[in-house]
Amino acid sequence: MGVDNRTAFLHSKRMASHGELRLIGENYDPGFIGMMKEDDGYGSSDDFEGALGNDQDTADNGRPPKKKKKFHRHNPHQIHELESFFKECPHPDEKQRRELSRRLALESKQIKFWFQNRRTQMKTQLERHENVFLKQENDKLRAENDLLRQAIASAICNNCGVPAVPDEISYEPSHLMIENSRLKDELNRARALTNKFLGRHLSSSSANASPSPSQGLNSNVEVVVRRTGFCGLNNGSISLPMGFEFGHGATMPLMNPSFAYEMPYDKSALVDVALAAMDELIKMAQMGNPLWIKGFGDGMETLNLEEYKRTFSSFIGMKPSGFTTEATRETAMVPLRGLALVDTLMDANRWAEMFPCMISRAVTIDVLSSGKGVTRDNALQLMEAEFQVLSPLVPIRQIQFIRFCKQHSDSVWAIVDVSINLSNAANALMFANCRRLPSGCVIQDMDNKYSKVTWVEHSEYDESTVHHLFRPLLSSGFGFGAQRWIATLRRQYSSLAQLMSPDIHGEDINTVGKKSMLKLAQRMAYNFSAGIGASSVNKWDKLNVGNVGEDVRVMTRKNVNDPGEPLGIVLSAATSVWMPITQQTLFGFLRNERMRNQWDILSSGRPMQAMFSVAKGPGQGNCVSILRGAAVNGSDTNMLILQETWSDACGALIVYAPVDASSIRVVMNGGDSSHVALLPSGFAILPGVQTDGPSMQPDIDENTSDGCILTVGFQILVNSVPTAKLTVESVETVNHLLTCTVEKIKAALSVTQLGSVE
Repeated sequence: MGVDNRTAFLHSKRMASHGELRLIGENYDPGFIGMMKEDDGYGSSDDFEGALGNDQDTADNGRPPKKKKKFHRHNPHQIHELESFFKECPHPDEKQRRELSRRLALESKQIKFWFQNRRTQMKTQLERHENVFLKQENDKLRAENDLLRQAIASAICNNCGVPAVPDEISYEPSHLMIENSRLKDELNRARALTNKFLGRHLSSSSANASPSPSQGLNSNVEVVVRRTGFCGLNNGSISLPMGFEFGHGATMPLMNPSFAYEMPYDKSALVDVALAAMDELIKMAQMGNPLWIKGFGDGMETLNLEEYKRTFSSFIGMKPSGFTTEATRETAMVPLRGLALVDTLMDANRWAEMFPCMISRAVTIDVLSSGKGVTRDNALQLMEAEFQVLSPLVPIRQIQFIRFCKQHSDSVWAIVDVSINLSNAANALMFANCRRLPSGCVIQDMDNKYSKVTWVEHSEYDESTVHHLFRPLLSSGFGFGAQRWIATLRRQYSSLAQLMSPDIHGEDINTVGKKSMLKLAQRMAYNFSAGIGASSVNKWDKLNVGNVGEDVRVMTRKNVNDPGEPLGIVLSAATSVWMPITQQTLFGFLRNERMRNQWDILSSGRPMQAMFSVAKGPGQGNCVSILRGAAVNGSDTNMLILQETWSDACGALIVYAPVDASSIRVVMNGGDSSHVALLPSGFAILPGVQTDGPSMQPDIDENTSDGCILTVGFQILVNSVPTAKLTVESVETVNHLLTCTVEKIKAALSVTQLGSVE
């Protein structure tokens, strides 16, 4: 009984301590045997008979205590021989001890005590490493327990919408039997009602029997465990919709995941993957050289792949054959509190709105754990997203992943994503062109109402699917890398701060009108991005026409009932070309309304002027404007142009759309912008990348001559009748407009070479 109590005490002591994530991956190294120093307790032998004298008795008798024998310090030769023998035989018998005593000139008791001490220390080392392992297992069990408690607490009946488990659950056998009986009665009543409405007779015997293929529930009604609950009856022939609305319904459309509604997967396995991914993210965010190599000057950090392979082991499988690795890290100060950023990243809709040019679609498929309170600690959810670069020459990356949030202290959070493969029919194309290794950000609250954000992006992708014009950009990390996420994050929060500012640039427009105008511009930019990347949100049909170049993507779709754009057949055409001028030069030319007549067919060759301008952040180019053409023969035109422009270190955007003057006046007075019909066109500019040295830098200033990549996109209504047939002449007209626009820009900037990077 004493042994059992001691064992239980040791086990409870081990399980009581919480291991930090840095313990994950530590393993016991048996090589410590024979590597101890002399002063570790194995270079000496205690004479326990002399050391364990009755000190108290001698003190009580008034006699001086016996003098303890001094420890005997073994020499290096003796220690080496004892260690060698211990490796072969940790429990020597009497004969072996006498032989060692004779050979090493030691007493037999010294040999005996040395081996006792050695075994004790070895046991202590083993227990210490066992504690580390038990702490890891304890963390996993606690996380899994939290997930189960969250699922039980949030279970909702699919029929009635009330909590499926209204009271605290008791796991006593008697209570479980009562609950089981209650559920059986409920199931029998459901069968009776079902067969009654189906016109069948249900006998008392069949009501108590288990359902067979010809009885009871059959295929019409089945009991299933749903994503949002643990009980409920659903008609097996009805598919339940699963939609997720954005915060502003008029800004972005409803999105549906590609998963089936019922998804079989091992939640405990996802917890293990999330913990391992979090551990890797923290280490990659904290470690420096040699894991991360920094370029010259203020060059970006790139991952040392050889050091990464030595430091980390893959837990999502081997790298697919033919895939290329891209990995970057960036740190910046962002003007917001950490918890606000955590809330944004853990909400799929707000996350997509924060990065509209990078995320064309995002949904939360399942919430495995909502986390602890407002801190979102231990929140874990299953997600699906489409990542894009604004060009028809770069395929969209559709990725299914888990997102895990962990609060490491009062002011530090970490959020990690990692691709998963659920191995079902809906996942046949999983990892088809990309998979995301542990990526995410570490967020630290600072004292000045700023947050320090360290972003890590790590992916593997099929480079053969990418046009050679964009391969240097993607391999350097400027397509999907950490720099682009950080630049977008800073720009968006600067825009938010500008929106909250009471200072308004522009005449005859109030704060409500400014917000309504920015909301309309947000929808315009989002629709432009969706048309360039061919997102699955908008059902585009790709066209293959003989006269259209291979670098031009032409798509079409029909608008039947969306009030946010003209009704009829919409044609989209986009292409990307190399421009041997800098990003800032090209951006300044395209956003200048006085030079617009040199390339824009809507200006009819007339100069244009800005009527209103709402700033969206620092810098003259970050704004939303209303443009108007010069009057012809003294008469004003009723057609205006809504335009949004922005530029940062990782790219630039110019998006515009013709709008009716009366409609825009309603918006500027604070009216609803969701019914303003518009079709966006515009330009996306990505920096050129120098790849002829160890440092890869974007070409965003005047001191480099590599150039930039210009993407041109048009969306045009070719027929106002949705049921009409698309003609080849319409496609050729839009393609001609695309080609002429590029040629006019080239001529205006005196660019004599347009092409692609070899």
